[in-house]
Amino acid sequence: MPQSYVNLIYHIVFSTRERKPFLTDAHRSDLYRYVGGIIRERGGMAIEINGIVDHVHILTRLRQDRALSDMIRDFKSGSSGWMHDVFPDLADFNWQKGYGAFTVGASQIEQVRRYIANQAVHHQKHTFEEEFIALLEKHGIEYDPRYVFG
Repeated sequence: MPQSYVNLIYHIVFSTRERKPFLTDAHRSDLYRYVGGIIRERGGMAIEINGIVDHVHILTRLRQDRALSDMIRDFKSGSSGWMHDVFPDLADFNWQKGYGAFTVGASQIEQVRRYIANQAVHHQKHTFEEEFIALLEKHGIEYDPRYVFG
């Protein structure tokens, strides 16, 4: 077959270092647009980006010739530097070292997109820790609770 056909869709989650509430209303929409730009520059497509004060969710379609870890590194390092440049009051802003990345089937895109879009409502009932553990369990990822948030 001379062509490659792929549809790599990911739900990516990462938080601010120590889950500090840096991502206020004044910062979030600009940050999401910037991250969406990083995704586009690297040949991907941002489907939905949203979060609350201490973490972000990204639903994205990425290219098959880019390593997921490299893309996430680019999202985090690029947006962190940008935040420092644009918002001098956020000199202490950093992302956590790790992340969660979960594959999404084409039939689940709209459901995951709505979930991400409704983060503010979701977090009226659930903490980030509860949400992240639920995602790990839903996707069958083994974890040691001592090291998930440490």
